Amino acid sequence: MSLRERRDIVELCGGAPAASSGVLFSVVQVRGSSYRQPGARLVQLGDGRTVGTISGGCLEADLLRRGRWMVRDGAVLVHFSTAFDDTSDVPYGLGCGGEIDVLAEVLGSPEAGALLESMQATLSGEERVVATVLRGNLEAGGELYRVVLDARGDVLFASEALRTDEIVTVRHSARLAVADGRLCAFDITAAGQMFTERLCPVQRLVIFGAGEDARPLARLAAEIGWQPVLVDTRSRRLSAVCVAGATCLQVSTAAEVPVRAGDAVVLMTHSYVQDRALLTELLAGDFQYLGLLGARHRSALLLREAATAAAGVSLRRAVARTHAPVGLDLGGEGPEAVALAIVAEVQQVLAGKDRQGARRLDMAEVELLLEGHPTAASSHCALDPGDPSRDVVTQ
Repeated sequence: MSLRERRDIVELCGGAPAASSGVLFSVVQVRGSSYRQPGARLVQLGDGRTVGTISGGCLEADLLRRGRWMVRDGAVLVHFSTAFDDTSDVPYGLGCGGEIDVLAEVLGSPEAGALLESMQATLSGEERVVATVLRGNLEAGGELYRVVLDARGDVLFASEALRTDEIVTVRHSARLAVADGRLCAFDITAAGQMFTERLCPVQRLVIFGAGEDARPLARLAAEIGWQPVLVDTRSRRLSAVCVAGATCLQVSTAAEVPVRAGDAVVLMTHSYVQDRALLTELLAGDFQYLGLLGARHRSALLLREAATAAAGVSLRRAVARTHAPVGLDLGGEGPEAVALAIVAEVQQVLAGKDRQGARRLDMAEVELLLEGHPTAASSHCALDPGDPSRDVVTQ
């Protein structure tokens, strides 16, 4: 489930009277090719409003038409095949070649409420592990139980019908299911069929520098469900570029920003002096992503000087952990194209995908670029720290 989808579901269901008579659909298992993966969700309120998707729009109409009738006797698992099948009475033979199991449950139940509360908690920076246990005849209407754990493994919610020993069993199985880093798992356990998912905190993109090119970056980050954090020393610039959903911080050092280990960080102040000071601080941190905007030779100089100033950080380590120049090599020009390249690279890194299209500096190129080049502090390219606006280097 995308972060944007999670936020939209929470906003639609929060306090809505029609939520109690609605239906919650969740993809719990996929075999073969599928447009959506386990954890994708579709919500239908009692008044007909919907949010989310569990396919590319191919399966939703049938589920929404039958949803409330399907869950009249309890939770139900619905199986879909998207392989070609000319003999099927229902035209799901879409050629995708996959099989999808969708869980339908009553939205107004305590179990669904616990799931929605877990989604809400992740939007505030918390983590949840949600284990959903399915028992009985799940083709006609079976029993659904749920256990919710926090990041430490403590039980925050358990269905009232579960015995203490059953809660212990579910908790143990759930922690094992996500111990290897998996976000979702569908297993047969001692408690029954169990769908386990780890709901990670909302992804933050911390942007140092509130120039005009920061606005489309923050806007695009917010559009896909991330939490943009804009940081600058100038309140006027922050006010000018702050977009809906963004957090704006007026600070002068990286230490004043509550940067977390799971954050993605981009330096784009357009000031060599400011970037050097911030990079020196940030190199000692532990983030999912650290990107540096600027030309390749400028980035090489910054990395060398920041590594020299940072305690215990070698140039090799600084180069290895910094994405410079920032963004995938997608082509295009202008702030919007740069924003797209940055967001694409951050998404690629967060998903653990191959770095195809990246233009990141490696150690060999840094050494070549720095060969015979004095440090900026001792050369003509050093500018007055009091006038950082003069030191603008384009990508």
